[in-house]
Amino acid sequence: MAKVVVYAILAATFIVLVLFAHKKQNRTQSIEGLISRRIGRRLEMPVFDPLVTRIERLSHEKEAGTKTVEAAKEEEDDMFEEYFAQERRLNTTMRIKFLFPLLDASPRDGFVSLKELQTWMMQQTEDNMGYRTAKELELQDKDKDGVITFEEYLPQFSKQDIEKNEKGHGEAGWWMEQFKNSDFDHNGSLDIEEFNNFLHPEDSRNGDTQRWVLRERMTGMDTNGNGKLEYKEFVQNTYEMYKEFAKFETEEDENVPTAQLLFAELDRNKDRFLVANELRPILHYLQPGEMSYAKYYSTFLCHEADEDKDGKLSLEEMLHHEDVFYKAVHHEELDDEDYFDHDEL
Repeated sequence: MAKVVVYAILAATFIVLVLFAHKKQNRTQSIEGLISRRIGRRLEMPVFDPLVTRIERLSHEKEAGTKTVEAAKEEEDDMFEEYFAQERRLNTTMRIKFLFPLLDASPRDGFVSLKELQTWMMQQTEDNMGYRTAKELELQDKDKDGVITFEEYLPQFSKQDIEKNEKGHGEAGWWMEQFKNSDFDHNGSLDIEEFNNFLHPEDSRNGDTQRWVLRERMTGMDTNGNGKLEYKEFVQNTYEMYKEFAKFETEEDENVPTAQLLFAELDRNKDRFLVANELRPILHYLQPGEMSYAKYYSTFLCHEADEDKDGKLSLEEMLHHEDVFYKAVHHEELDDEDYFDHDEL
């Protein structure tokens, strides 16, 4: 499953939030309208409430048979008794009241700032990525030694394939390069932290992994195929992608640097070309991962619920916009109206 995830993410054209083409006061598009103008794979949708994640995990574990029916039912009953109304619908009003002081952490001033919301959403995303990585490691670790070898994860490649070291997209050498990038201790296998880096290269802080992602990304931008971007290629194939995210961050076009200024800033050796390493400062704009997506999604949530436009959320504002936090995420298991309930305010 994760093989498909990694391959599809890196093979996708580019996933970019479709941002607001009109004035910022008209920024009320649905969450679907924020995802990719271009055809590509959707990233995992960020989840606001960890209880929603818990419900999903329980459902998946029941389907996969990793949790007995009796154990799953016991956990489900405990969860419904604690968090759900008598109609077995999640009381979102109660949940927001419970979560609000956890979000209002630094400083504790009775409001949730954008930074606090971003920190919260990115933590939920990081936890979810770690959980999925652990499950994938458990599934693929054939000898149950707690680590993953190249042969365990990609058994379709023979020794001859590995020796040929073909670096074309999806070839054995292409995968092996990223495997070695993630093998921080160079022992030939990946522990859970290294495996997480391998499965989520766009979110990696490792320089070699970042350069690998950017070289892959540059294949669609480097029109003359010389392995670097000249200014014309940068303007035509790179800058507009960067600009969409930068506008979303600042909410003002005038705060986004021009293509000429950005190119000059990135061109460290002043040779009038950009190579993959020079693009690292804008990697999260060009190839956003789940952590970047969580950050931008937080901005969307804050904008939708911030009634007085003061840049922070009160408890009342969050309660007035429960649907933004619980309905904008279209998870199959939780899309049924019967899962949600709210109190009249």
